[in-house]
Amino acid sequence: MAATMHDVARLAGVSVKTVSNVINDYPYVREETRRRVLDAIATLGYTPNLSARSLRSGRTNVISLMIPDLRNAYFAELADSVMRAAAERGLSVLIEQFGGDREREIDTLRRPRSQLVDGVLYSVLALDQDDADIIAGIPVPVVLLGERIFTGPRDHVTMRNGEGARAATEHLLGLGRRRVVAFGAHPGEAIGSAALRLEGYREALTAADLPFDEELVVPVGSWHRRNGAEAMRDLLARGVDFDAVVAFNDVIALGALRALQEAGLRVPEDVAVIGFDDIDETQYSMPTLSTIDPGREEIARTAVDLLARRIESGAEPFAPEQILVPYRLIPRESTALPAH
Repeated sequence: MAATMHDVARLAGVSVKTVSNVINDYPYVREETRRRVLDAIATLGYTPNLSARSLRSGRTNVISLMIPDLRNAYFAELADSVMRAAAERGLSVLIEQFGGDREREIDTLRRPRSQLVDGVLYSVLALDQDDADIIAGIPVPVVLLGERIFTGPRDHVTMRNGEGARAATEHLLGLGRRRVVAFGAHPGEAIGSAALRLEGYREALTAADLPFDEELVVPVGSWHRRNGAEAMRDLLARGVDFDAVVAFNDVIALGALRALQEAGLRVPEDVAVIGFDDIDETQYSMPTLSTIDPGREEIARTAVDLLARRIESGAEPFAPEQILVPYRLIPRESTALPAH
């Protein structure tokens, strides 16, 4: 038979209520009493009934992280950061991915499972400002991540996409590069990472009195290594003259590096390359990849803290917050040399 709370109380010589207080981290328990209860729990191998606790408290101590695609290294590393930040608050994380499909994204939001958690961190991809009512209808606290919805009814934590892309472009221009490719555009996109980063790229060109050349704007549909390599091979096949690449994420930058090297071009001697996201792999590529650190750790910590505050406040209303975290430019070998 599994040990019960009564067994723990009997062995520790305390009341069941005291055992409950220790399990729930009630602060006003004498240290010696707490130690006896914890020793009894360890001796008996007692495991609290979390389902019963959640029914009594109305809490599960579980939050959901809804992200597009764990194959994208940024989201995989974001998930790791969120899980570590949540663990510091005694929260577990349920990860759900929905790909880039709009209906699947909406279905994931409306799924009953989303109502079994205390709150949701939601990285919006296919929805936009017109879908704010769907976001408002989620029955638990929500903190939005990403760039698709900026004035919705929920808290929002995100990165400085435009400013980061402008800094990356200015870094290349400061090296004397003048034919800089904007790599990773999504034609027709008005709101989103690609649109914001393209706008930052344009601002850098304008500030440097350089023309915006559509020939240097390269679309990359899905931001994966294969797509980056294929888009770079197509660009090279068209014979476009360029001496630098600002890639809109690190993964497609790594694919571009491969294609450039296959074509016999040297990085950074012939083409300087910078990415965006500062994923771990950028420190180990050949050459190491310059990038923009968008503040992933701070995004995760801030979002978890904000969500926990919403959960703890219950029905207490306070205005939705929008928080943009700072970015950092990290120069590495792929931009180590100025233009010839």
